[in-house]
Amino acid sequence: MFHPRPGRRAPRAAAGEDAPAIRVRGQVVLLRVLPPADGQWCGQPDLQVKKQVMVCASLLRRVMDSRFDRMGMGGPLFIDVTWHPAGDPGSDKETSSMIIANTAVNYCGLETVLHMTCCNQTKEEITGHLQKAKHLGLKNIMALRGDPIGEEWEEEVEGFNYAVDLVKHIRCEFDDYFDICVAGYPKGHPEAESYEADLRHLKEKVSAGADFIITQLFFRSKTFLAFMKDCQAIGITCPIVPGIFPIQGYHSLRQLVKLSKLEVPQEIKEVIEPIKDNDAAIRNYGVELAVSMCRELLDSGMVSGLHFYTLNREVATTEILKRLGIWKEDPRRPLPWAVSAHPKRRVEDVRPIFWASRPKSYIHRTQEWDDFPNGRWGNSSSPAFGELKDYYLFYLKSKSPREELLKMWGEELMSEESVFEVFTCYISGEPNREGHKVTCLPWNDDPLAAETNLLKEQLEKVNRRGILTINSQPNINGKPSTDPIVGWGPSGGYVFQKAYLEFFTSSENITALLKVLKTKKYELRVNYHIVNVRGENITNAPDLQPNAVTWGIFPGREIIQPTVVDPVSFMYWKDEAFALWIEQWAKLYEEESPSRMIIQYVHDNYYLVNLVDNEFPLENCLWQVMEDTFGLLNCPTEP
Repeated sequence: MFHPRPGRRAPRAAAGEDAPAIRVRGQVVLLRVLPPADGQWCGQPDLQVKKQVMVCASLLRRVMDSRFDRMGMGGPLFIDVTWHPAGDPGSDKETSSMIIANTAVNYCGLETVLHMTCCNQTKEEITGHLQKAKHLGLKNIMALRGDPIGEEWEEEVEGFNYAVDLVKHIRCEFDDYFDICVAGYPKGHPEAESYEADLRHLKEKVSAGADFIITQLFFRSKTFLAFMKDCQAIGITCPIVPGIFPIQGYHSLRQLVKLSKLEVPQEIKEVIEPIKDNDAAIRNYGVELAVSMCRELLDSGMVSGLHFYTLNREVATTEILKRLGIWKEDPRRPLPWAVSAHPKRRVEDVRPIFWASRPKSYIHRTQEWDDFPNGRWGNSSSPAFGELKDYYLFYLKSKSPREELLKMWGEELMSEESVFEVFTCYISGEPNREGHKVTCLPWNDDPLAAETNLLKEQLEKVNRRGILTINSQPNINGKPSTDPIVGWGPSGGYVFQKAYLEFFTSSENITALLKVLKTKKYELRVNYHIVNVRGENITNAPDLQPNAVTWGIFPGREIIQPTVVDPVSFMYWKDEAFALWIEQWAKLYEEESPSRMIIQYVHDNYYLVNLVDNEFPLENCLWQVMEDTFGLLNCPTEP
């Protein structure tokens, strides 16, 4: 994980598909992710960092959405994902290295380095993996020989036997598309003829086209600094990033030493042995040791950054970085929605608001687009959204297992009002009747955003009465871009929003709502779009033009309009929004059960509505629209 020193910021990747994605400068931090390997050792090829992990897809989903998010909070320049031949790393399995890297880049917005090894692969297979990586938007490869499958390395007759050959192949076949990282060994590779010979091999890899080096772990800072000077002495001038391994357990350290053929210094053994059964004590010692070593490295002025072997556990690394003053969380968002790190999407700065709580779905459905909106959404007469049939994909499913969802959404539903209660509990934060808090809905897999909390009282009120809200935003008139709740974009700017409300509701409510919306009070002020699952829709959107509902003004830049309400896109979104009733909620229950039939009834008979109050400088009128609708419903019918 790459992090700038206080007062300095790591450079961002250059825009454009052909621009190399990573340029290592300053003090940055890199995090390493170890994918599962079908129950085998999930290795750190060439760098020899290994950990046995057994991960099912549902657990992996939590790792992606929670651990990746936590790792990314401090702004690493990139993470890297290891490659293990036994785990089918180049496949489309949810747990493969390729798909984990794809998820990190496209769905979590994390620049990612994918490891690739020569082991047990032909030249053609490696080329296929590289082509697939390019198609998925991966621009960074760590080229490694890899560990042998057995005790000894077996020659790859139709492949490569050394990392240098893999580097040459990547440059030959893909020119400068990929940034290439290679491994360095401060104590020399255990299979090298000598330390000096290993340095010569490293220089060959750099001369063949490697852009930077990440080293094997070490236990003393002087080991790395001596290695750095030796590399410079033979003409290696690219950035060299030291590999830091925080000691987190006695047995993991022993296994690591065995696999990497490294010698633990005596002074470390003398501390570890007496506390080998106390994991907390060992972890605390590991943190202290790493902090001390990192300070020495940073103070030397010789390092380009810090690379941490997290073993998929980020807590110790985060603590170390905070102690060093490098972990600098920046709550401001570059845009109001979660960005992707795919090179094709680097110019993207406009999206429809409907996927605000499902950004991974939006990215999935637009992954085949060749161009992405930049500056303005324009007239999207045929936006060509891909069909969403892959609800089983781990990055589109709920983070919560079925048992938790049933506790939150009801083991047994009694009526439509039971559904109202679920929505209301989600908004209010109060436990449901069984004492369980509702922390997600099919359309919102996370607790309420801080911005939504500004509307909490009004949202709770309307949900109790069958206005089942799934998306909303308050009106904002010129708040600073640094505002901790609604701010986004660079400092010195101002942000604006039109009030927006999106919800499901019954046909009876729709009849009253339309009467209210067509009164003089609202007919010019409020834009609306109402649709049912069959696609029957009513809208007053002029000529199906998009309506900008979020925009920002920043020094020296044109106005940015990152969020729109687009009538055409809404018709694509409605298919997904209605399908979630069935795919994520109804299917929790047995077929023909009363609970499933209630959700099916809502799916079949309710309408999806979006409302925009165009008068953003005035008080939000949408709550009064709701009050007028309820008032009309309560009026006695004239004879």
